[in-house]
Amino acid sequence: VQLMESGGGMVQPGGSLRLSCAASGFTFSIRAMTWIRQAPGKGPEWVSSIDNTGSLSYYAHSVEGRFTISRDNAENTLNLQMNNLKPEDTALYYCARTLTLTGVPPRSLWGQGTQVTVSS
Repeated sequence: VQLMESGGGMVQPGGSLRLSCAASGFTFSIRAMTWIRQAPGKGPEWVSSIDNTGSLSYYAHSVEGRFTISRDNAENTLNLQMNNLKPEDTALYYCARTLTLTGVPPRSLWGQGTQVTVSS
């Protein structure tokens, strides 16, 4: 199983980034997926989840209305469009397989992460 995140970087407040997660080694189309983030010195925070078909999506209150999760089952790819970024969004962002549509899954199900830094 491999989850490879990309698309992170540094952006000014109010800017946008699009994260992607390339999945392999498992049947992507039958698994719900999630994004988690972890800021320095803090515990992991659940960000957003999507069901296996892409029909249902859920967001943490802190990102609702600014972030959009999506998936392409033909390409085995999970995405996170992040708009109106704030300094408090700065964190390492991970994609993960999940058995539930909210909450942080076990660390063994996460990818390697991509850094997002929001700073002026």
